[in-house]
Amino acid sequence: MPESLREIKLPADLCALAEEKYGEHFATLEDLFVFILRSLVDEEAKEMDEAEARMIEERLRELGYLEPAG
Repeated sequence: MPESLREIKLPADLCALAEEKYGEHFATLEDLFVFILRSLVDEEAKEMDEAEARMIEERLRELGYLEPAG
């Protein structure tokens, strides 16, 4: 099943600059923006996972299951 799409409006000058700078790497401007948005979302999820892991590790230390960080 194909992905559903949404329309967005972007400044024409920004689109022109993006096409000029990255046009040879992406077939369309839409492909470029999908790549950028997916990269941002993936990075944010990774950072959240790392923060969550630190919180769990700290809690395990507080409970005595892990040795204090040294």
